[in-house]
Amino acid sequence: MKFLELHERLRLETWRRIDQGVLSSSLLARQTGLAQAHISNFLHRRRRLSLPALDRILQAQALSVEELSSAPISDLSPPEGNHRQFMDIVPIASQSTAMNAPLISARNAIDTMQLPSGWLATFAARRSVSRRRWERFVGVRVTHLQALPMDPLLRAGSVVVLDRHYNSLAPWKPPHPNLYGVRSGSQLLFRHVAFESSCLILRPRALDHPVDLIELAPHETPSDFLVGRVCLCISEA
Repeated sequence: MKFLELHERLRLETWRRIDQGVLSSSLLARQTGLAQAHISNFLHRRRRLSLPALDRILQAQALSVEELSSAPISDLSPPEGNHRQFMDIVPIASQSTAMNAPLISARNAIDTMQLPSGWLATFAARRSVSRRRWERFVGVRVTHLQALPMDPLLRAGSVVVLDRHYNSLAPWKPPHPNLYGVRSGSQLLFRHVAFESSCLILRPRALDHPVDLIELAPHETPSDFLVGRVCLCISEA
């Protein structure tokens, strides 16, 4: 079997598993270590996988070339007329895990949330080199004390999705300020952030809360403290 035929059979089998609800593009990205954008480009025929990347998917899904080559191509295709909305799965983890773990393992995920496939891929990444191998999106639950300084942007008990590939101070949609998850010692704070005179300035939304400062050491940069940009907040109330 030629490479292009193997490539297409694997693409169709991947879509079939997504359609069955046993796989998502974000889960496949975590299993293989490939960027979710690469997975999306592969699924939508925008780019071909390299041989090493193809091998990673085969191994992650416990597939062999023999299995793909023996199945009729019609059996691999998703059912005709099925307009089911494919979903991306974002892990929800503890705040400590979100701050410190490059990859969110299944045992470290408290829960998961489903989002429309491809929606998160619309966000531009602005990450430091040290975040290159970090899993990009992770959800955390906001506590009452964390929500108060940013009321009404954040509510206690809400789940925020952090884009950990956006640890730059560049504005996402100027003139609106970015909202970040910020590492302060062992705590995670949610604030608007500025940088002046070797200090991170953490600005609350609520006027009755003080401005916090984090003084940077000579070898530290703002990106060392920015866990990620808050790109989504879902409140249960």
